[in-house]
Amino acid sequence: MVKLRLKRMGKKGRPFYRIVAADSRSPRDGRFIEEIGTYDPMKAEDKVVLDKDAAVRWIKNGAQPTDTVRSILSKEGILKALHDEKIGK
Repeated sequence: MVKLRLKRMGKKGRPFYRIVAADSRSPRDGRFIEEIGTYDPMKAEDKVVLDKDAAVRWIKNGAQPTDTVRSILSKEGILKALHDEKIGK
């Protein structure tokens, strides 16, 4: 199963995350299939940079986002767009 999840980067005390599509059995910071964005919790503005087309493509193909990535996608409006598309608005 493919999951959309965060891959931790940066250094101690200064985390930085990449939003990746990865096999659910691979380690958190291990191999991934595709990088679809970044998330920097230390910044005040522009915390998320995301390839929205790639995120939509992965979700349509059955990738399951983790809770944190789901909230990021929700804040970016991707999940609402997918929902509206699914019900035909």
